[in-house]
This record gives sequence, C-alpha cells and structure tokens, in this order.
Amino acid sequence: MKAALVAERVKVAVVQAAPVAFNRKRTLKKVHALAGEAARQGAQLVLFPEAFVSAYPRGLDFGAVVGSRSEKGREDFRRYWESSVEVPGPAVEELGRTARDNSIYLVIGVVERDGGTLYCSVLFFAPNGSVLGKHRKIMPTGSERLVWGFGDGSTLPVFETPLGKLGAVICWENYLPLMRAAMYAKGIEIYCAPTADSRDSWLASVRHIAVEGRCFVLSCNQFNRRRDFPDDYDSVFGKDPEAVVTRGGSCIVDPFGNFLAGPNMEDEVILTAEIDRGQIIRGKYDLDVVGHYARPDIFQLHVDERPKRPVTTHAGDAMDEEKPSLQTSRRALPSAGK
Repeated sequence: MKAALVAERVKVAVVQAAPVAFNRKRTLKKVHALAGEAARQGAQLVLFPEAFVSAYPRGLDFGAVVGSRSEKGREDFRRYWESSVEVPGPAVEELGRTARDNSIYLVIGVVERDGGTLYCSVLFFAPNGSVLGKHRKIMPTGSERLVWGFGDGSTLPVFETPLGKLGAVICWENYLPLMRAAMYAKGIEIYCAPTADSRDSWLASVRHIAVEGRCFVLSCNQFNRRRDFPDDYDSVFGKDPEAVVTRGGSCIVDPFGNFLAGPNMEDEVILTAEIDRGQIIRGKYDLDVVGHYARPDIFQLHVDERPKRPVTTHAGDAMDEEKPSLQTSRRALPSAGK
C-alpha cells in the first residue's frame, strides 16, 4: 500500500475571534462562517482557539474559596456544562459538516462534557467531515482545575495527513518539556497550539518550540471584549462593553522561529500563511532533538498512553459469564491516527 502523497507547500489559517460565550448553537454558526471565510482565502487547515466552543470563562471564580463553594458558583458551572460539547454528539456532527462543506482540516478547541466532568479538548476533523480524534488537556492551570478534569495519555495523537503530521498541545501544556518531547518523537510537523495566553512571554515560547521541534507552530488565541459575554457575566472585567478581555496574539511561526503571520493583538482576524514543509528537513540538518541531537545514553522518556478509567468492570466466574451483564466503560479514542 502506497503512502499518501504529502504536499510540500500548504496554506494554513488561524482564526482569532470570540465565541458567543455559553451559547453553543450560535458559536457553532460562527465557526461555520469563519471557517468558510478562511477556506475562501485558500486555507487547507483551519485552527480555532482553546475552549472556543463555547467559552474560556476568564475572570470567573465559580464561587470557590478554600473549604466552600457558593450556590451562584454552582449555577455558573451548570451553565458552562450546558453549553459544552458531547463527543460524539450533535455538535461534533455539525463541526464535521463545517469541515466537509469547506473541504478543510479543522482543528478546534472545545469544552468537552463527559458525564459530570468537563475537559478542555481539541477535536480534529478531516476534509470529508470525519473525526480524526481528540486531545484532552492533561494539565489545567491554576483555577482551571476547578472546572476542568485532567486528560490522560490515551489522547496524545499525531495524525498522518496529506498536509503533514498534525497534532495539538493546549496552552500551558506547552510548558511541559516532556510533553513536547513526546510530540517531537511522534514526528509532529504542524504543531497546533490553541491557547488562552496573550502575554509577550507566550510568543517567546511558541518561537522556541518551533525552533526546538523544527516544526511549524500555529498559535491561536481568542480576541474578545466584555460585550462578547452575557450581561450577567460576573467577572473581574466589570461592565464596560468595550473592555478588552483577551487581546489575542495569534501567529504562525516557521521551524527557524520566524513569524509568517502575526502576532495580532488588535482585533478579530483570520491569519493565513503558506508553509514550506521543506523547511522542516532543512532545519533538522543541524537540530533533531529526538534524533541525532538526542543523547538517549543519558536521557530517556517513557510515555504511558494507556487510558486510565476510574471504574473497570470484570466478568465473574464461568457461571456468571453465561448470564447477561451490564458493563460500563468509556471507549478511548486511538492515541494516534491510524
């Protein structure tokens, strides 16, 4: 079986925009419109920010102090849960239609609902609308841990695509050196970094990752104002509708750390760039951190990609096995595209 031909030059896009916070239906319509615009600009791959469907709840405290949670905070969580995405589910089907209608690879941050727990996840779609897989954020930062669960090693995919090897690492996961090494070992070439960080230090980090991994880094953040949140959004940002809540900073970086597009910190925008995959190998001539530049005689990394389930049900003895039984387990997505 012949391997799929891989394009040497690919046009990619990052969408710096705001969702309709806590409104999944309207946010999905906005995704469809923005993805369509990116496709009309020639993009073959379109990346949306972290937690785009349907909110990164910046500034909310969810009524939590040490030893106590308020009823208002519990209601904030309920609203957040209601606007989240079940995988699989109708919202995923709609996102698949967006990818198919525009013949694009779609990579998008969602707040995933699994039972009573929310996860910060990234979903990957092929141009035919099929779901390639997902990545769940393995380490929420600070107060994110109040509302998001922890992903495990079973969703760390890098997908073989005609555009190149595609994967995603979310926000401050990118500050985990061992996670970066695991992604480099999978051969990642188009390194998607959806984020909620608009600090100048983040830009230094994504440039470093591009150089370290000799890969193209697509960094994508929201740009939103207070008016993009509900009127009753009780956060530290007050009531001024024009107050900037997140300033963006999205960009596209080549394997030598050069900006191909952005960073933009001014408004909602679609940034595009043509990437030359030949730059990856030109870069690895003198730096391949999981190849000739590694020292496995000194340093080694072991990665556990087995799913970690809180409840596993086993059948009993032979007599029991003959009886109908109800078994519950959550099916893990593949850890790599196959």
